[in-house]
Amino acid sequence: MTRTLHASPGLAEASAFAPPVITGTSAEQALDILFQALLDVARRHDPDLEAVLHGTADISRFSPEMLARALQVQGIWFHLISIAEQNAAMRRRRHVERTEGRAALSGSFAKVFAEARAKGIQPAQIQALLSDLRIRPTLTAHPTEGKRVTVLEKFRRIYLVLRELEMPRWTDRERNGLMNELRDQIELVWMTGELHLEKATVEREVAWGLHFFDETLFEMLPETMDTLEESLAEAYPGTSFKVPPFFQFGSWIGGDRDGNPYVTAAVTRQALHRNALASLNRYRDGVHELGRTLSLTERALPLPETFRQELDRQLAESGQARAIARRNPGEPYRQYLTCVLRKLDATIARNEGEHPSGPDYASADGLIEDLRTLERGLEDAKCGALGRDLVRPVRRMVEIFRFSTVRLDLRENTTRTTETLQALWRQRNGEGEPPALGSAAWRQWLDAELVRPRDPERSFESLPDAARETLATFALVAEMRECLDREAFGAFVLSMTRSVEDILGAYLLAKEAGVFLDAAGPEIRPEICPLAIVPLFETIDDLRAAPAIMRELLGVPVVRRSTRWQGGVQEVMIGYSDSNKDGGFVAANWELYKAQSKLTRLGQELGVGIAFFHGRGGSVSRGGVPTHRGIMAQPPGSIRGRFRTTEQGEVVSFKYANRGTAAYQMELLAASVFEHALAGDGERASVGHDDALEALAGASRAAYVRLLQTDGLVDYFQSASPLDEIALLNIGSRPARRFGARSLSDLRAIPWVFAWSQNRHVITGWYGVGSGLASFLEVRGRDGEATLKRLFQESRVFRLVLDEVEKTLMMVDLDIARAYAGLVPDADVRDRIFAMIEAEYALTREMVLRVSGGTELAERFPLFRDRLKGRLPTINQVGREQVELLARYRAETDEDRREAVKSALLLSINCIAVAFGSTG
Repeated sequence: MTRTLHASPGLAEASAFAPPVITGTSAEQALDILFQALLDVARRHDPDLEAVLHGTADISRFSPEMLARALQVQGIWFHLISIAEQNAAMRRRRHVERTEGRAALSGSFAKVFAEARAKGIQPAQIQALLSDLRIRPTLTAHPTEGKRVTVLEKFRRIYLVLRELEMPRWTDRERNGLMNELRDQIELVWMTGELHLEKATVEREVAWGLHFFDETLFEMLPETMDTLEESLAEAYPGTSFKVPPFFQFGSWIGGDRDGNPYVTAAVTRQALHRNALASLNRYRDGVHELGRTLSLTERALPLPETFRQELDRQLAESGQARAIARRNPGEPYRQYLTCVLRKLDATIARNEGEHPSGPDYASADGLIEDLRTLERGLEDAKCGALGRDLVRPVRRMVEIFRFSTVRLDLRENTTRTTETLQALWRQRNGEGEPPALGSAAWRQWLDAELVRPRDPERSFESLPDAARETLATFALVAEMRECLDREAFGAFVLSMTRSVEDILGAYLLAKEAGVFLDAAGPEIRPEICPLAIVPLFETIDDLRAAPAIMRELLGVPVVRRSTRWQGGVQEVMIGYSDSNKDGGFVAANWELYKAQSKLTRLGQELGVGIAFFHGRGGSVSRGGVPTHRGIMAQPPGSIRGRFRTTEQGEVVSFKYANRGTAAYQMELLAASVFEHALAGDGERASVGHDDALEALAGASRAAYVRLLQTDGLVDYFQSASPLDEIALLNIGSRPARRFGARSLSDLRAIPWVFAWSQNRHVITGWYGVGSGLASFLEVRGRDGEATLKRLFQESRVFRLVLDEVEKTLMMVDLDIARAYAGLVPDADVRDRIFAMIEAEYALTREMVLRVSGGTELAERFPLFRDRLKGRLPTINQVGREQVELLARYRAETDEDRREAVKSALLLSINCIAVAFGSTG
């Protein structure tokens, strides 16, 4: 059933509490169920909000307190719509799999391998790719997630109950019970509230990240690996493949120091231990369940001699052989698992700071080998199915997550690392000032220090606090790799990399902190760095400089040795957010593409694999695009089975909050990487493509930069958006600016994008595109239009850019944007800047449709259009209310009234973010 939209008295547009159109009776029924449950809760707690839910209330007449409640219920409804959509998507995928087979399912392993087999790709090629495959989504705590963990848990339960309600087996009594539970969970969300009352701490962010592992990822990632093996068996029957743990998760939560003063070495240490305990406790649960299940007795099943010998060894090592045997007489597999469980308990105690009395596991390798021994023991006893079905999932979980859950990256910016290096120079050289950065003398000092033997007795106590803190963080790497897990750390990411010296400086800090290893003994001392040092190139100038920087870097002996030791691969991180903020959408995407192409060729020339770490955000403006299309639009040969990407804030919630969705997202990512790698050189640019994209990028960037350099833009942006008020949401521990300055250059990309989307300008996803296309046509005329249309059909990167621009233009509403502009006190600034935006929007809309051949924006994406159109009326109304709330909040002097307005204002920001599905 589809509810009709009712016009609200006195409003220009209807409320959008009626759900968006979703094809399929079950999806519509799910929305009806959720709507009715929310309506019941509203009637119970605030009957006045029933009119809001039905779209008959004029919320513009509400008091701030009543408006806050209305905004809260709107935000809850948007969340419930998202749950229904995720559920509907899962049902559609299951329907395709049931009726057409898994190979017909887009984004599946089965489809990729079936197509590979059809193309004649041999098993040896598949195995070679599997052996080199490395996929690592990396969770970040960037301030883009508004939901608290306790609210996430309740929405997770709503999803599960909704799924249960779809089952036909329930009696009316049981179904009523499930409906009551659904209402209870919605009521709990209502009474809990989503807004963070206090500023988020790093400790809470760590707990937020681990929530997704506890709820879905510990269980679903091993199942995803099983799905891959099943798909290989279907596509290549009779062939045995070795599948390593190629899919792992990284994290920046607790290790990202870049501009966050709250991430200290002590905080990072705590995060590492919490990450370790999360996985250890999960393994304990798994081993305990195995011990409960594997009750096989020697009377029924003769024990293989090799397993008996290993059991005897484990019992002797435990020091409790008699007690264990008495507890499980005649049950050798339970006795063995008791020994494993005792070692796990000792390992957990050690990580909690206690001193275990019995043996423990020095690393995950020991537990993995013990579980393999158990599998072999069952196989030798002709119970191999039990080993595969029961033991292997636990063993595979340990292989993937080890004793760290995630591979924690450290991140710092070059300003801080350089200050630490300068402090070291002063300590070693006494008086005077260090050589100027970029000078030959500075490079000579770095080179000399990198080859000088490290003094293990050297003290850093005399260094400034900030320098000691930076070195202490590096020292954690050496310590934790030894006592926690060799894979506890992923990499050290160096933000704001501008030169080879910046990267060599990070190597030197790692050396001084004791991270370096002796690769061939103390006599030769060819030291290597086991921690990958990953430069991050963010701005357009940095991306252009990257190939030359990396060519010089890979000629430095210690770097080449370290790269070989790390698998012959040098990782490079590229930033989608700051490049976009720097040069606009088209220029950023083209510069990212070019940098990857050049670095890939450089790696081939030097015999070093270059792997890319994609710093993407959730919104289109920060690189958030459909997974498969985004990967397939990467330059030919640039992935080759190695792919890292950031998963930020609300993206993590969307992808990994529910098990079915998490399994799909992980399979989609891995299958897409496979597909790109199997394509090899794949798409090759046709003659003229690169020149055309270069011209488009240059012209669009010029238009975008003109806007950024327009007098008064900073004042316009701050006044005509909730830029400063976003910080009041308390959705992240990190400040909005790196160094506290008040300029666009220092403003982080997240609040830059977040604020422009709230005020419906959304310039970060389209501004300059129209000027770029128009300039191209003006110069090249009729031939130019033919070139653009050919580019649209043949170039994946250009097609992706134009598609996402079209979708972003649908989010723009100039009438509402004009209302926000009315908050700018300077009429001249307001009129000049808004006129530029208005003109560029009209030009961009015209040019994009001209190239794509469409008549309406995003008509190629009907599901997207329906989803957005269903939300826009309410988003628009909330936006208008936000304009009024901003004006009142900024003008209010009475503290109590200001606080009431602030609550409604923050709920309006949250509501719009939830409705669009992204913030920054």
